[in-house]
Amino acid sequence: MNEGGTVGASADRVLDLFQGVRLTPTQRRIAHSLVQHAAAAAYLSAAEVAELAGVSQPSVTRFAVALGHDGYPALRRRLRELTGTGGAGEPSGGGNELQRAVGTEVANLERLAGELADTDRIAAVGKLLAASRPLPVLGLRAAAPLAAYFAFFAAKVHPDVRVLDDGGSLLADRLEQAAAAGATALLAFVLPRYPRETLDALAEARAAGLTVVAITDSPVSPATEHAEVVLPAAVGTDLVFDLHTAPMTLAMVVLSAICDAAPAETQRRLEAFESSAARRQLFLG
Repeated sequence: MNEGGTVGASADRVLDLFQGVRLTPTQRRIAHSLVQHAAAAAYLSAAEVAELAGVSQPSVTRFAVALGHDGYPALRRRLRELTGTGGAGEPSGGGNELQRAVGTEVANLERLAGELADTDRIAAVGKLLAASRPLPVLGLRAAAPLAAYFAFFAAKVHPDVRVLDDGGSLLADRLEQAAAAGATALLAFVLPRYPRETLDALAEARAAGLTVVAITDSPVSPATEHAEVVLPAAVGTDLVFDLHTAPMTLAMVVLSAICDAAPAETQRRLEAFESSAARRQLFLG
């Protein structure tokens, strides 16, 4: 299994089941398992769902009741209605498998566009992160390149961006050091398969007094247990390794919001960089 494997083509319909419902951590684990296995979820028994989520079978029944159903059989019927039958959850449309993978990414971006309708929320995230000096950015394993990509550009407009892309015992030290230096928030990229160290780091960040903003693949990902702000962007799973098109796009949206939160400083720092680049002849064009 690659460092991914999560939201399929029918996951958005399954996610609709959980909108507006306050779930316990155990129930979020069940919800996440149903999203991960959206194509097959409608045909799994309560015992199979419990095994997938690592919970007890009665927990699955209580989860179904929390969603407003009489029990798990009723929830399973609802899942079948949402996902359809015969190839449920498979991407629609023609073309070869490579074209369908790209088509899925287009759908993921369209879903992200819908999530961004609330511009006030993104603006608030930008202000929160812009005000954090320093700004720690966490991304381990598969998420490390996204953290580095974000930080490369963020460093042009923010005076102190600290990339946290290595796990181990030093990670907690670096979080505490960032908080001691004045950090008030952490931007975390939390992507499948959700390294245990990442979730431990989020807990450490909150213990250090940092407000956690998580860019993750699903509203019911494990990051929701530790983050005050969750920004979902689906991950593509149609190829051998995951596609992070939507999370990368969301990262740049967040960076734009940071720029908008401090326009004068952003302009000053960008102009200073351009002057430096010209003096050093960094670019050919």
